[in-house]
This record gives sequence, C-alpha cells and structure tokens, in this order.
Amino acid sequence: MTQRAAKDGQKTIASNRKAFHEYSIQDTFEAGLVLTGTEVKSLRAGGCSLVDGFVRLKGGEAWLVNVHIPAYEQGTFFSQHEPRRDRKLLLHARELQRLAGKLQEKGLALLPLRLYFRKNRAKVEVGLGRGKKLHDKREAIREREVRREIERAARRA
Repeated sequence: MTQRAAKDGQKTIASNRKAFHEYSIQDTFEAGLVLTGTEVKSLRAGGCSLVDGFVRLKGGEAWLVNVHIPAYEQGTFFSQHEPRRDRKLLLHARELQRLAGKLQEKGLALLPLRLYFRKNRAKVEVGLGRGKKLHDKREAIREREVRREIERAARRA
C-alpha cells in the first residue's frame, strides 16, 4: 500500500481492512511502536502487512504480534530484522490497565487497524473488537449494497 499524507501530517503505511470485516470495532487507541532502524526504513519504503496481526498483553506490557514488516532491501544481511518478530507497543499505564480490564470480557480482541507515521514517529491504531458472526457479515454486505443503490439512484436523478 502506498503512503498517503493526510491533512494533519499523518502518512498511512498500511490498514487492516479485514479487521473491519471480521470484527465490530468498539474502541480505538493510538500506540507508539518500538522499532529497529531497518524496520523504520522498510516502513518508509511502504511495506507492511497487518492482516494476521493482533495485540497481546503480557507482563504489564502490550506487544504487537504476527505483523509482517519485510526486510529492508538496501540493508546488509547482518543488520536485518526478523520480519514477524513481536514488537512492543508504547501505551500509558492507565490505558494498559483499562485494556486489561476490558479483555477479561469474553469475545473481545485487540487488533491493529492502521499503521502510520505522525511527526516522523511510527504509530499504530489499535482497536478493541468483538468477532462478527456469519449473519452479521451478511447483514453488513446487504446494508452496503443498499447504500450503493441509493447513491446510484441519487446520481441518476
């Protein structure tokens, strides 16, 4: 995915569209990322996949798990990072406690929704979501189709 500069100086690197399809997002948080130099350079080059990623709380810290940041093309073999390593998320202690409390509820998951740069710092938007059932997904598709039909009719009129 290419970088897009928003009005407030954010450059979106990757977004997790599958998370919005599979989960109903209830709350979102912004977290910083602890990255190595080659990971930052690789992100600036525009490569990242959030599809299989999730956030795990362990030891009073939040970790971004299973997010793929490819190896930096111009980097040397010895300076490369592990593409799917666990990456620490930077959140305030209050936010971590609140998330830990909410995750005790059955059926909730923490997912990365969007990865972006804000003021040259890598940030990830984390969403607290509940998994959708098959009938919920079908209902969302029907609503989307109805909305499209209404827009088409409005354009024709």
